[in-house]
Amino acid sequence: MYDRLTNLSRVTKGAILLYTDMGLIAVSLFAAIQLSLNSLWPRQAFVESMPLIPVLLFSAAVLTRVFRLHLTKLGGYEAKAVLKVSVWVVLLTAIAATSNFVFSVSVPLTTPILFGLILGLSIFVSRFSAIAFLTWLEDHSLKRIPVAVYGAGAGGLQLIAALKSSRLYRPVLFVDDNTKLQNLEISGLLVYPPSTLEKHLADGRIEKVFLAIPSISPAKRRQKISALQSLDCEVLELPSYIEMIQSGGMLRSLRPVDPEDLLGRAGVDLGIPEVAETYAGKNVFVSGAGGSIGSELCRMLMEIAPRKLVLFEVSEYSLYAIEQELRGLAGELYIELVPVLGSIVDQQQLEGLFKMHSIQVVVHAAAYKHVPLVEANELVGIRNNVVGTKTLAEAAVTCGVERFTMISTDKAVRPTNVMGATKRLGELIIQNLASRGHETIFSIVRFGNVLGSSGSVIPLFKRQIESGGPVTLTHEDVTRYFMTIPEAARLVLLAGCYAEGGDVFVLDMGEPVKIRDLAVQMIEHSGNTIRDAGNPNGDIEICVTGLRPGEKLYEELLIDPDNLPTPHPKILRARENTLTTQQLQTALVQLSRAISTEDSALARQTLSTWVEGYREPDHEPVKLTQSAA
Repeated sequence: MYDRLTNLSRVTKGAILLYTDMGLIAVSLFAAIQLSLNSLWPRQAFVESMPLIPVLLFSAAVLTRVFRLHLTKLGGYEAKAVLKVSVWVVLLTAIAATSNFVFSVSVPLTTPILFGLILGLSIFVSRFSAIAFLTWLEDHSLKRIPVAVYGAGAGGLQLIAALKSSRLYRPVLFVDDNTKLQNLEISGLLVYPPSTLEKHLADGRIEKVFLAIPSISPAKRRQKISALQSLDCEVLELPSYIEMIQSGGMLRSLRPVDPEDLLGRAGVDLGIPEVAETYAGKNVFVSGAGGSIGSELCRMLMEIAPRKLVLFEVSEYSLYAIEQELRGLAGELYIELVPVLGSIVDQQQLEGLFKMHSIQVVVHAAAYKHVPLVEANELVGIRNNVVGTKTLAEAAVTCGVERFTMISTDKAVRPTNVMGATKRLGELIIQNLASRGHETIFSIVRFGNVLGSSGSVIPLFKRQIESGGPVTLTHEDVTRYFMTIPEAARLVLLAGCYAEGGDVFVLDMGEPVKIRDLAVQMIEHSGNTIRDAGNPNGDIEICVTGLRPGEKLYEELLIDPDNLPTPHPKILRARENTLTTQQLQTALVQLSRAISTEDSALARQTLSTWVEGYREPDHEPVKLTQSAA
């Protein structure tokens, strides 16, 4: 029965909620009249109140659509949903009071107030009764494995939240060493001392134990796992957020690496209501939708509920993966999802798509970003990052797009490599278009390295550690600014809200992280030790390979230190020097000639002339294909 109920279509579930609410409105109105008149059958008042029923039902249906109450999932019912329902009840109460006056219903003035109170109580009782019933059905039909969670701290609470939505495991109790927590009830589960685990296992109350203490040292973690395994039960450990991002599952790994631990600063809360006002109900186009940032942007946009989301991607597999991931949710939320294979240098295709789908917002996340690869393939990098950005932006102007946000990088600031220079030139194109009075509001978002993204050091170090090392550094002193994938994606969406035209937004990312320190943390988090002169018997060695072509020791975020604030204290707005239209046109003509004639020297010379900070290398650029041989 549980599966039949949960597998109902979203339309059917929404209809059940709507019709239940409609019935409760009628019942609440008549109950309010009975109470206010102190009569079981006030016939005259019932007859006079009949015109109120269609008014209230129609108003309720409209408000339900406006507040999207029929799309609220019962399993995720929380404070925001309760607030929406409360506002819905208050508005219906006001409509009832107004209708009483209009239709001259002879009932006391307290009747609408009683109606609102009864309706609110009825709605909440019906919702939470349904949740309780579904929970009871789930526990009795799925036969989930009962488990104990070792650790009643933040990690344990997060794990409990995940397990409660699992079809495989059912959390039964907490276990914790902290005597102050023992015998307390947390998230509906009692906290027991570890000494009781053997008894719970013998009684059959639990079958597995999940260790959720990410803050302890690797040595203590191993000791605890060893002690738990002596109980002759399976022990699984809370995985890292990086592993959850990469594997898509909560229980596929045993080694934790928390990105925010590696940041060297607290994560930045970028969730604010302006985002929904900018994107909800709009037709949104995301280029590079299958990439690390692009796919996270698409996930967040789904939560905001645009009318239509066009996924534009050059990689067939990446497009397939993100489209498959989002397809089910798009159907539930009535969002039209449009996957499109294509290139941002194809002007005809882009303009056709913008017109066909009436695109209002463009988020430009498509780029070649790997420094050594672009250094070895400069013409392809220029064609994609410069020509592609120009083509996409001009198509947006031609088709009347409202907002255009370009994702850039800290490597665009006084760049020492081709990738950074192409991104800076892309920024200059956007800033120039913004200065020419077009209706499209352009903005640029610039941030540092993203933890866990494709091509970042986290996956590289993880692979090297798993293979036994060594972990490779290009320089002992190299530093980078880091942020998490969710921070980066939210920053991009916020820029669309704050943009005035030609803005460059950056995140106050704290102090840069030393890459060697990052490598040390990851090695230690993996339960290994560092092998060096002081510890020749260690597990993993750190080797320095030398800076790669075009690589900086340090990155910058702002060209001009005189930055401006935004409504968010951690987001800064910079206005920077730009090229004139004639200068930019000259640069683009020269780059176009370099691409058509395959003249790498001319391409680098042009970048050196027009991009502040970039200089042609003194030596012949090293090609990766040659070094690999």
